[in-house]
Amino acid sequence: MRLLSTKATCDTHGQGSSYFIGWEAYEKNPYDEVHNPKGIIQMGLAENQLSFDLLESWLEKNPDVSGFKRDGKSMFRELALFQDYHGLPSFKKALADFMSDIRGNKVTFDPNHMVLTAGSTSANETLMFCLAEEGDAFLLPTPYYPGFDRDLKWRTGVEIVPIQCTSSNNFQITEPALQQAYQDACKRNLRVKGVLVTNPSNPLGTTMSRSEMNLLVDFIKSQNDMHLISDEIYSGTVFSSPGFVSVMEVLKERNDLKDGDEIWNRVHVIYSLSKDLGLPGFRVGVIYSENDTVVAAATKMSSFGLVSSQTQYLLSAMLEDKKFTKNYIVENQKRLKRRQRMLVSGLKKAGISCLESNAGLFCWVDMRHLLHSNTFDAEIELWKNIVYKVGLNISPGSSCHCSEPGWFRLCFANMSEETLNLAMKRLKGFVVESTSTTQSHRSALFNASSKRNSLTKWVFRLSSRDHHRDQEER
Repeated sequence: MRLLSTKATCDTHGQGSSYFIGWEAYEKNPYDEVHNPKGIIQMGLAENQLSFDLLESWLEKNPDVSGFKRDGKSMFRELALFQDYHGLPSFKKALADFMSDIRGNKVTFDPNHMVLTAGSTSANETLMFCLAEEGDAFLLPTPYYPGFDRDLKWRTGVEIVPIQCTSSNNFQITEPALQQAYQDACKRNLRVKGVLVTNPSNPLGTTMSRSEMNLLVDFIKSQNDMHLISDEIYSGTVFSSPGFVSVMEVLKERNDLKDGDEIWNRVHVIYSLSKDLGLPGFRVGVIYSENDTVVAAATKMSSFGLVSSQTQYLLSAMLEDKKFTKNYIVENQKRLKRRQRMLVSGLKKAGISCLESNAGLFCWVDMRHLLHSNTFDAEIELWKNIVYKVGLNISPGSSCHCSEPGWFRLCFANMSEETLNLAMKRLKGFVVESTSTTQSHRSALFNASSKRNSLTKWVFRLSSRDHHRDQEER
């Protein structure tokens, strides 16, 4: 008889991924400007720390809210008692309005179709439980967030089948790639229940085009039992054109889809305040769906991961302050743009390019020229050198299931400018040293080859001369 469950003893959490291993290396030797200046700099964390001063300033100006008071009277007892897992109506209304504001108010969200969860991790897993059975599959375009191997699969038993996207078209989704993924799933006897995308993309830092989203809507429309999940947790981080277009806006624009069309029941949106407001520790996520059955089921499941009443109360007041949220969104995007340019500039000085991006807290960086061979083994070898020798925790493309070795995700919004500059200085030094070593190795090979060629020519001449003399003697 087993002492523990199969789930407790299985090794399918994904913790063995290089994405998580890099985190472990950082936690054992974290960089600190004063106490550990040679430690590992965390560039594997997609965290937004650039606008904390705006949030802290608002809290200082609203002491009643942060002290859980209303009109000077304590709200503590009310907030401390048992809450309805549907969530505070005031918070859901404020969150729905905030989501609309980020999307330029081109679409609106009905609070009655929102389910609050403890972060987007919980939201994605809950949707898997609602939409699929164990052994069913979702198609995900590559590269994708490494945590999905844990969030979508570990407890649900749902499978992920990659839609292989390549650098030839900047990793955009194509119909042949989508159809190939579907065929791959069928060959594995998997029932495909839908497609999940991140828009803006993690790790690419790019927004999806309308043509890509229409392709996906057409795809699920052609099937009677498929869903489309759009994870839009980075929607407020878009700092350059093209702007962000939500899948809800695409549905609204399509002439062939009217209100009440069943396709609306098969498109779902994930959102959270972890990235746009930089509040991952507050654990605020949301599922938005027009499907009443999904909303009802997800609401019941949300009782296993509620957002605290205190958090909802505080954030509802913050989000209801329209002047603050408008200023925050604009200023935060300006800061993200500036910081992204700093990273791109630093990489360029090191002789490294990256995919042109317009959103997110990271860049998709091309280090293929630093590989000693075009293999994933070479990528991991390069990654280990950068983590353990250079002291930068970055995420290798293989952890994101990229189909091409040599791509890496580097985060830029979770550190100070000084730390980012130090990271770029370290990386540039590594590239110079690596290039010098490679050139020396090639030079040595060339010299050895030249000597061999010279010796071969000398032996050939000597042999030819002896042969000619032998011919004369005969």
